[in-house]
Amino acid sequence: MKVLIADPVSEKGIDILHQYAQVDVKTGLKTEELISIIGDYEALMVRSQTKVTAEVIAAGKKLQVIGRAGVGVDNVDIEEATRRGIVVVNAPTGNTISAAEHTIALLLALARHIPQANASLKSGVWKRSEFMGTEVRNKTLGILGLGNVGSEVARRARGLEMKLIANDPFISAEHALNLQVELVPMKQLFKEADFITLHAPLTAKTKGMLGEKELALVKPTVRIINCARGALIDEEALAKAVKEGRVAGAAIDVFPTEPTTESVLFESDNIIVTPHLGASTTEAQVLAARDVAEQIVDVFKGHPAKYAVNAPFIPAEMLSVLAPFINVATTVGKLVSQLVEGQVSAIQIKYNGDIAEYDTKALKAAALGGLLEQVSEERVNLVNADIVAKKRGLAVVEQEEAESENYASLITVEATTSAGVTTVAGTVMRGEVHIVRIDNYWIDIVPTGGYFLFCDHLDRPGLIGAAGRITGEADINISFMHLSRLKPRGQALMILALDEDLTEKQRQQILALPDVYSAKVVKL
Repeated sequence: MKVLIADPVSEKGIDILHQYAQVDVKTGLKTEELISIIGDYEALMVRSQTKVTAEVIAAGKKLQVIGRAGVGVDNVDIEEATRRGIVVVNAPTGNTISAAEHTIALLLALARHIPQANASLKSGVWKRSEFMGTEVRNKTLGILGLGNVGSEVARRARGLEMKLIANDPFISAEHALNLQVELVPMKQLFKEADFITLHAPLTAKTKGMLGEKELALVKPTVRIINCARGALIDEEALAKAVKEGRVAGAAIDVFPTEPTTESVLFESDNIIVTPHLGASTTEAQVLAARDVAEQIVDVFKGHPAKYAVNAPFIPAEMLSVLAPFINVATTVGKLVSQLVEGQVSAIQIKYNGDIAEYDTKALKAAALGGLLEQVSEERVNLVNADIVAKKRGLAVVEQEEAESENYASLITVEATTSAGVTTVAGTVMRGEVHIVRIDNYWIDIVPTGGYFLFCDHLDRPGLIGAAGRITGEADINISFMHLSRLKPRGQALMILALDEDLTEKQRQQILALPDVYSAKVVKL
């Protein structure tokens, strides 16, 4: 076997590969140069510099595995790799400790004005009074995202005698209790925290999660740290809040576009910036290179890779049956994650009918992947599904039954939370995914992409028209409507498929209608 290493990585990883393969280290290659030689290799290892495009992958006729020695895989065309049966692996935990330690370092630097004091003294000025700091002991640290890095930050902050609160709906209460962290609603976190640190993945849901609206809730003494993803914060809103004294300071290690040497955040002395140093330790680079090298060797040996980013190969004889239901499981998981309320503690996945006769590991991974897509730093797949759920303290139970109510095959996901149970079921009909059950309501909708308004309400004359009037006044088209009711003039579920998203104001208008109990907009 031959392995090409296209970016600088730790020698520890290269040494592992040397035991099993011929290793060529050729860094700084241009895309055309990489395309011209990649056909000779079974494996490619990169960091963030090399772009593994569809053209590169197409030229890699022998490629079995692509390894990214780090967490993010934005520089790899995963869809193309998956289409060609190439396993993509990364090292999602290699930099966990380094990122957590950098977060704590920035927290303390913020509290004691260390960068500003260093610059002042080195410029020949001795002004102690200008750098009056604050102790972190007994202060409240708000953690947005209690995954790998967030949990390690909590453990270290506990040693500093800080009070810990966090927001992450897909962390069990037991897991938070073990970390001595109190789980709170996001608004409460913004209002109570003295320090706020972000550790959420960047998704459509989390992009801009800390913006003008959220900054209006915080204490004027709050200090904000971001070592996760730059786009989680509205930079303009943060810079304005610091300038106006509504936020005491911030420490930012990541930016929406990198590398960068210009940002509105550079203009304030109360904002500390570092050039994405979270994973920049010798130990983190060694761990990342070693993790990826070991996985490349596993693939060469025919073993499953521990951190495969894309789903492992499914035999052709099973693919024709499972592929449509993988889409069902993913969609059902996504819908549960958007409808669920409260703190999730357990997940039950049920397979009813014909589908229960097959190996359901891929379906379980798809359901958990859809469920955790918006909250997990790791991509959930067949190999790591149990590991990711266990890290979050989530109990996952599977149930297989040969009989199925109403349908030949049915996949149901139930999330048990502090607020109750949310149930969603789906199947395949005429080659399409159909959502056929929400809690106690039997329905039939095809999630063709777009926005859906789910309204729990009392079945009464005029209510559907009133909701339609609000969307009409907002110039939002309804492509179809579905109603399911438990009994006439009893509790009912209305589903409106919308061409555009509702604003929060419009959603509140619908929620304010008499006899409307809930109004949630989801995107599928």
